[in-house]
Amino acid sequence: MDNAFLHPLIMLSAALIGLAAGVLFDCSWATNLIEPFLMIMLFIVFMCVSLKDIGKSFSNKRFTAIAILINFVWTPVFAIILGLFFDNIDIRIGLLMLLVTPCTDWYLVFTATAKGNVPLSSALLPLNLILQIVLMPVYLILFFNTQIDLNIGQLLLSMAFVLVIPIAVSLILKLIAEKLKTVRRFNSAVTSNGDNLQLFFLCLAIMAMFASQADELMDNLDLFVMLIAPLLFFFVVNYAVSAAVSKIQRYDYKDTTSLIFTTMARNSPLSLAIAVAAFPEATLLLLVLVIAPLIELPVLSITAGYRLKKLDKGA
Repeated sequence: MDNAFLHPLIMLSAALIGLAAGVLFDCSWATNLIEPFLMIMLFIVFMCVSLKDIGKSFSNKRFTAIAILINFVWTPVFAIILGLFFDNIDIRIGLLMLLVTPCTDWYLVFTATAKGNVPLSSALLPLNLILQIVLMPVYLILFFNTQIDLNIGQLLLSMAFVLVIPIAVSLILKLIAEKLKTVRRFNSAVTSNGDNLQLFFLCLAIMAMFASQADELMDNLDLFVMLIAPLLFFFVVNYAVSAAVSKIQRYDYKDTTSLIFTTMARNSPLSLAIAVAAFPEATLLLLVLVIAPLIELPVLSITAGYRLKKLDKGA
């Protein structure tokens, strides 16, 4: 079994360990560890992404344009509609931050498992990463600036801090790796173990968050159940939209599968890193972004199995 299919269990275990530690001991100090762990995780993400390959996303301009329209035009509007399920503004912001960030890692695993067009999906990765970072503050300002006291300058500064440092360090290491063999070996070790390292530091951040906010989290255990319906609705609708568009465009099975996974899978780790920096006191918002992958990853696994059955039937 691929590690990606074990991610929900590993992340759930990290949450339970952190929660137990927070209930048994005073772990308020652990809140100071969340942001550093997430920044290390983002550093690994940026090390594994080659921005030089962004031009490849335009090799299939029509596919790229359709994926961008679904991910960055349709999905934000859909996210706001789904937010109407909740009265709490923090939950609605968390849902938006989750849904407007296309995945940049495990969606490739599920695409490959379902025998989709992995090179085509991979070509979208750098562009998706750049667009979600650039557009995140735009969505927050556009949809929530009139509903909450949103300090735009502080939001941008927080995002810059949590994103620019990992990006800068990764770029510096990539540049000097051309001259120093030791750095080149380090870079190779990081990229070859990228998925496992990302998961490790994400789990450390999850443990720190659950440990430091144990009391409040215990009071909101029903949030997991509350999120199931809107998230399942999101996955079902985006699957249907992608399948319908693919049929209109006459995509083959591989391209259809690629479009489905790039529009279903979300980038909760990046959203969580931004949220920790921009909204550190909004526990429910952060909890949405931690809980979501526990629902998302099993759904993606089921979807991959469903796609394979369609392939076997000659769909």
